Amino acid sequence: MTDLKFEDCLARLEQIVGRLESGNLPLEESLKIFEEGVGLARSCARYLEEAEKRIEVLAKDESGGLAARPFAWEPERDQ
Repeated sequence: MTDLKFEDCLARLEQIVGRLESGNLPLEESLKIFEEGVGLARSCARYLEEAEKRIEVLAKDESGGLAARPFAWEPERDQ
């Protein structure tokens, strides 16, 4: 499961939720895929935590402090 990308984990998690919500699975299979889903949710949370840490490192100012500022996206200009 650790080799999966975030998008793959999320897609599989969505499949699991859909199957569980259908209510058509036997109890043992429901428990099995629920456990898989919990693992995937934890993996997704770890991915997001790591992404947040990377963003914080990139957002530090010259003094090393973090400042909340709005994201301003500027499209790349053709040169």
